[in-house]
Amino acid sequence: MLEQFLLPFTDLAPRSGEESLRSILLSGHRISYVVRRARRRTIGLSIDHRGLRVGAPLRAGIHEIEALILRHGDWVLQKIDEWRDRRQPQPLPIEDGMPLPYLGNTLQLTLARAHDSRRAPRALWNPGPPPTLTLFLKPGADPRAALEHAFRAHARTHFAERLRHLAATMDCPQPPLALSAARTRWGSCSKASGIRLNWRLIHLHPRLIDYVVVHELAHLREMNHSPRFWAIVASVCPDYRELRRELRQRGDVLPHW
Repeated sequence: MLEQFLLPFTDLAPRSGEESLRSILLSGHRISYVVRRARRRTIGLSIDHRGLRVGAPLRAGIHEIEALILRHGDWVLQKIDEWRDRRQPQPLPIEDGMPLPYLGNTLQLTLARAHDSRRAPRALWNPGPPPTLTLFLKPGADPRAALEHAFRAHARTHFAERLRHLAATMDCPQPPLALSAARTRWGSCSKASGIRLNWRLIHLHPRLIDYVVVHELAHLREMNHSPRFWAIVASVCPDYRELRRELRQRGDVLPHW
């Protein structure tokens, strides 16, 4: 099923259609899209397993096409997330002794039987080195759910501390924090509801987490990606271009279970 938005367009030119591949920056993410020219009177956005596709009148300008994409940027990212969720890779089997990426290091996972006492911890973190995580599981318990719960809890603690520190560094009020599990977005920002950070960032190096936090905090001042926005980011992360590249590369190989 295609998800679509349409925009009226009245200037139609009697020329042969064509397809072209382009890209646009949405909330810090470079999104590729295909423009297909046709004899039509609307600019239409559709998203399926191939990604974002744009049907456009023959004489529609790229600025008009991208203005429509930008206006519906949240919708585009949401639908791309949904399609990627539908074709997510095979889940990683959770095994005793397996290594997992954690804050730029390799963490060793231990699966243990839960104690009878209700006071026994569900998860025990040891910063190391090397860092370890022990999950205490009841018989028949799903280790995947327990592992995600442990990582989410640890992510919230780490993200909250970095958010406090970086908000103070940038001289801005500390916004509310929530966690997300989006497939294509590391973070999002709203002046009304605060900042959402993907809990899987906990797998990455702290400098990449800091970059995402700074990026979202900068949006509290500039809800765009203008030169003023990037100047704010650069004041805290002068190497933000390199961090963006590394984030895209590392994000493609994170574990899922």
